[in-house]
Amino acid sequence: MIDHEAPLPPCNFVIFGATGNLASLKLLPALFRLERAGRLPEVLNFIAFGRREFDNASWREYVRDLLKQCCPVEAPAETMARFVARFDYVRGDQDDPAAYELIKETLAKPKLGVCSHVVFYLAIKPNDFPGVIKNLDKAGLNRPRGLHRIVVEKPFGTDIESARVLNELLHRHFDESQIFRIDHYMGKETVQNLLVFRFANTLIEPLWNRNYIDHVQITVAESVGIEQRADYYDKAGAMRDMLQNHLMQLLTLVAMEPPPALEADAMRDEKVKVLRCIRPISKGSVHAHAFRAQYKAGGIGDEQVPGYQDEPGVEAESVTETFVAAKFYIDNWRWRGVPFYLRTGKRLKEQMSMIALRLRHPPQQLFRETPLEALEPNWIVLSIQPNESMHMELHAKQPGLDMTTHMVRLNASYRGTDDQPLDAYEALLLDVIEGDHTLFIRFDEVEWAWRVVDPILKYWSRERDFIHTYPAGSWGPLEANRLFDAEDTEWRNKV
Repeated sequence: MIDHEAPLPPCNFVIFGATGNLASLKLLPALFRLERAGRLPEVLNFIAFGRREFDNASWREYVRDLLKQCCPVEAPAETMARFVARFDYVRGDQDDPAAYELIKETLAKPKLGVCSHVVFYLAIKPNDFPGVIKNLDKAGLNRPRGLHRIVVEKPFGTDIESARVLNELLHRHFDESQIFRIDHYMGKETVQNLLVFRFANTLIEPLWNRNYIDHVQITVAESVGIEQRADYYDKAGAMRDMLQNHLMQLLTLVAMEPPPALEADAMRDEKVKVLRCIRPISKGSVHAHAFRAQYKAGGIGDEQVPGYQDEPGVEAESVTETFVAAKFYIDNWRWRGVPFYLRTGKRLKEQMSMIALRLRHPPQQLFRETPLEALEPNWIVLSIQPNESMHMELHAKQPGLDMTTHMVRLNASYRGTDDQPLDAYEALLLDVIEGDHTLFIRFDEVEWAWRVVDPILKYWSRERDFIHTYPAGSWGPLEANRLFDAEDTEWRNKV
């Protein structure tokens, strides 16, 4: 899926926010695992940019200690030494133009030969994107135009207007070919394997339409709370933080038509077509299509946890949603009339992400006069986390004289028990280095996803007096069931 006309791999990789949670928990471990696997180019060097008082030696020791804690698989000492030696640390404030001159000076010191290709990774708060982009331009670090790459984390904007403003700012200083809008869900192996599961199997693709699929459920459940991120989360909420990006991306992969080729623009064209076909939600139908709620105190396992409004930094009487469920219809030939139910929330019973497609019942009630009169539906289930797997659930007769059945699984899991799972950031960071845009988001995808959810957000912005609640440790509020079209439909809570 690599664009063979892409520019040469970069030999400098600048991480803004290198001392923050994202870099510490995701980026640095993922880059080290790529080092351990021998996938990093020999000439690639890293510049860690942050406010904390490190020099090169103390930063490298910090990285070494961090990786020993988070990467339990032993690595040869020379691998660790090679990885930390790639780093230089630049201390500064991202709002200070003088700090960017220090970055320029560091980039001008060749380690393994002269190279001008640079990746700028913005592992910072979305509110800080504009300032960094403008300062890169002032320092000339975005020139020559078309050479460097910039990686922008979600959320991309807070609504359609802010997304357009951010995109215009990016395009003022970078070409679209240089911009990598990252959504780490796109790097998960099950998500990528969905394309193979659908388009490489004659058994599956004929079933993947309105004639056989009753409905689709996409769930991303989190048992954690907001984790000291109240300053961001209380302004964003579950709709902006998760559904508009992660879940909408999963929806497009489930619903898209086969692309003419496994090329970046061909793939993204088909995803945009799906978003364009989602039926608009009018003001008067928001209640029928979307539901929000907020967690209150409860128990996660044996631990008692506070409610959202008692979390540090959350505004008093906040009505920010920590749970959202929504129903969408895709008005095209393949999916007309099939509801897509999307659900995500914090402080739910388990950490779990899943795509589940329920098949229609057989047209003839052949077993009406037997104990099988009420058959459970068949399912196709793709588990994204905690375990990556794919299976189909079918009926089979139980051994014995009676006509009774039990549900059996046709397991299409692809990972052996000893196989190490690939972290999503490993795949995506390697794609950035190689210049492959296939798993990254084009702006028209962002824009159309905002068009889908903006009517809901604007309606909720006027309802500031009340929000439903659910106890932490549950599967969310029972009132979310009102979205279902049929009485025999319920949320699937098991993989």
